[in-house]
Amino acid sequence: MVGDQITRHPLVIGRVIGDVVNQFTGSTSLRVSYGRKTVSNGCDMRPSQVLDQPRVEIGGDDFRTFYTLILVDPDAPSPSNPNLREYLHWLVTDIPGTTGTGFGQEIVCYESPRPSMGIHRLVFVLFRQLGRQTVYAPGWRQNFITRDFSELYNLGSPVAAVYFNCQRENGTGGRRS
Repeated sequence: MVGDQITRHPLVIGRVIGDVVNQFTGSTSLRVSYGRKTVSNGCDMRPSQVLDQPRVEIGGDDFRTFYTLILVDPDAPSPSNPNLREYLHWLVTDIPGTTGTGFGQEIVCYESPRPSMGIHRLVFVLFRQLGRQTVYAPGWRQNFITRDFSELYNLGSPVAAVYFNCQRENGTGGRRS
């Protein structure tokens, strides 16, 4: 991406690039769906739609390449005071390319998002691993830092990311600025 393409990219507009990850060039396809609804950058989902872990399909070169998938909320506990940023909702490692999370190792179980205040961004970030069984579970969910985790396990830049917005079931309001 160059110039205007970068500034208009949904991950830039949604401040995923900046708040969660640095600028990167996607190189692997990532498809996330909850039931019949496929997650697209900035789409709105309610907690009742994301109760169960999603179906995740990963592209990649072949099944001998492994990936780590992270799901974080950079707006916890509220977008105006994200002092638990980033809250880790899910972590799956050793996912073979051309498959999905069902073939990987869930090392932090899926915790469905339940925002109580404001509109939260829920961000899926995919990394290519250097090898199998090279990534381990952190000891906490709150104040997880995707960049630090990536550096610790030599994951490098993300190869894909997608996010959705989520607010409490009866919440109303526009996007946060």
